[in-house]
Amino acid sequence: MHLTEATWTDVRDVDTDVAILPVGSTEQHGPHAPLGTDALSAAEIAARAEERADEELVVAPVVSVGVAEEHRHFDGTLWVSEDTFRAYVRETIESLAHHGFERIAVVNGHGGNAAAVRELCARVTRDGTAYAVPYTWFDTVDSELLANLGHGGPIETSVVQAIDASLVHEDRFEEAAAGAGERFGEWVSGVNIAYDFAEFAESGNVKDPSDASAEHGEAVLDDAVAKLLDLLDAIADR
Repeated sequence: MHLTEATWTDVRDVDTDVAILPVGSTEQHGPHAPLGTDALSAAEIAARAEERADEELVVAPVVSVGVAEEHRHFDGTLWVSEDTFRAYVRETIESLAHHGFERIAVVNGHGGNAAAVRELCARVTRDGTAYAVPYTWFDTVDSELLANLGHGGPIETSVVQAIDASLVHEDRFEEAAAGAGERFGEWVSGVNIAYDFAEFAESGNVKDPSDASAEHGEAVLDDAVAKLLDLLDAIADR
């Protein structure tokens, strides 16, 4: 059950205390992939998990603006501070818990959110509000499926193609490749001395997206959903 599509009486009558809260970002992913890539991936994984689950689940609306100031030089990117993000997601979890959804997986699609999601999930669990766990999908998918992950690289681009191929501009792959960064940041003595993407990725993306395919995106999504379902089973058993 997705809360956006349900009525309040549907929610009252649902037989579960498990909910999924997808969180992402609205940030640049190169000239070829949409600003909503991270929000789209989190929402899609949550939706597919709900469809495949043996038991009823509730899916909350995606939180689509996250911790993304490092992309501020690229038009259209939106961001909030870590404090604001933590507070917003925490209070959303508190709302879910108020209605009886006390076991919550926060499905995250953006690396910049990861530390904040981990911290706030620990906080609401420790204070007894709910049992919340973080799930950043690209930290769990089998490594062989994530070779050359990058940012707006072949993996993320493949995932978007699997979700909605019309959102990917394949005719801009050459432009994306020409200005791509090779790694996340500028590293000296094990320290990233670059705070913003514009310092090391002219086109905004890391890695050449040219090898992207919807088929590979489907494989990534399938594995991400399977891992999330395993996590939800563990949450339900605690």
